Amino acid sequence: MLPVKEYEFWFVAGSQHLYGEEQLRNVARDAEDIVDRLNASGSLPYKVVLKGVMTTADSITQFMKDVNYNDHVAGVITWMHTFSPAKNWIRGTMLLQKPLLHLATQYLNTIPYDTIDFDYMNLNQSAHGDREYGYLNARLNIKNKIVYGYWGDADVQQEIAQWQDVAVAYNESFRIKVCRFGDTMRNVAVTEGDKVEAQIRMGWTVDYYAVGDLVATINAVEEAAIDAEYAKLQQEYTLTPGDNTPEKFEHSVRYQLKEYIGIKRFLDKGGYTAFCTNFEDLWGLDQLPGLASQLLMRDGYGFGAEGDWKTAALGRLLKIMAHNDRTVFMEDYTLDLRKGHEAILGAHMLEVDPSIASDKPRVEVHPLDIGDKEDPARLVFTGSEGDAVDVTVSDFRQGFRLISYPVTCRKPEAETPNLPVAKQLWTPKVGLKEGATQWIQAGGGHHTVLSFRLTEEQIHDLAVMLGMELVEIC
Repeated sequence: MLPVKEYEFWFVAGSQHLYGEEQLRNVARDAEDIVDRLNASGSLPYKVVLKGVMTTADSITQFMKDVNYNDHVAGVITWMHTFSPAKNWIRGTMLLQKPLLHLATQYLNTIPYDTIDFDYMNLNQSAHGDREYGYLNARLNIKNKIVYGYWGDADVQQEIAQWQDVAVAYNESFRIKVCRFGDTMRNVAVTEGDKVEAQIRMGWTVDYYAVGDLVATINAVEEAAIDAEYAKLQQEYTLTPGDNTPEKFEHSVRYQLKEYIGIKRFLDKGGYTAFCTNFEDLWGLDQLPGLASQLLMRDGYGFGAEGDWKTAALGRLLKIMAHNDRTVFMEDYTLDLRKGHEAILGAHMLEVDPSIASDKPRVEVHPLDIGDKEDPARLVFTGSEGDAVDVTVSDFRQGFRLISYPVTCRKPEAETPNLPVAKQLWTPKVGLKEGATQWIQAGGGHHTVLSFRLTEEQIHDLAVMLGMELVEIC
């Protein structure tokens, strides 16, 4: 997968000097134990680093400044062990520019009825301190995450882990660069968008290059490099020549690998992690990138068809959140409207990520009715079964809108011998009629990102962090 920076999260406990130095030492000891055991649990994808006990406004403000300017820190986790006067947190919290998680927990998960005394009460005031701290964040309109429960429980640790993935994606969003090869498909509305606003709001840099610039890089790819990728392809997938002559099949596959290597070199040289192509703009290319695009998505690059740079960026962003696990570019293609069978068949001409395949993908070569180019090689496979979330992004004059719904995925009910593409069947959990109606009313497009790894809550958290409008159809 495309590398993501080695991020960490800074953890602080809130307290005050009212209860004496011994109690502050106890707070520090408990916080250290929690952090050590969270890191040792194996549940969190990123390391948590203890940064001490915060007791004054000056120390809190300096801490938040340090968070902002350390590029390896993805966010802050706060815990109000005792009663931390919230006025101390005002300036620092207002300065914070990274995600904030309020861990509303307690060091022990029980009340020690036989031994509880005032010292214990003074020390273990999370039930008290959480509300003081929570009021301040609400008063400041901070869009922080609250995880409530015993820190040692698996479900609480999972909530922290999922938030960490979103927080890292938020930080990485401002590093996403999309390379547009050509413009958007002519006369199409939903793929258009305000690139300046996208950079202001989400941090996405979107640059244009003529296809001829890419062709020069593709034409320079060495045969030895193609040979090496061909050998990898034979090991990973099933090569199925079908009705093609061996020469035609191999030529098509090798040309797609040539495009794959060339596009990857072009993207990597410019620091791009997402790209889009357009079948109406293929000057100098022998084939529309099919297998090439699928392999790049497999590697973690975001992709959008017909020049859809918004979906390309969203795909890269969600792949980061999902650790590139079963999170793919998709398109609403055709429908089953029979009672009891209601579903959307998701597919595309060529470009669907093979990470959702339930069978071993086959490399096949078939004609393509658009683009007026050679028959392209592509990966053909059947999708998977399970729960997923489907997400799109649309641009309105007042800003960008995320639209999502949870879906139930399943395999197509029969083979499609005359449609040699990757395919996935799904139905919105609210039902096809209700889900599709709300999607259309909200202005959701036909290009989406489908993820078996991510949850509705993570999409919600992402929208909150980015300050984007979110339509949740659930």
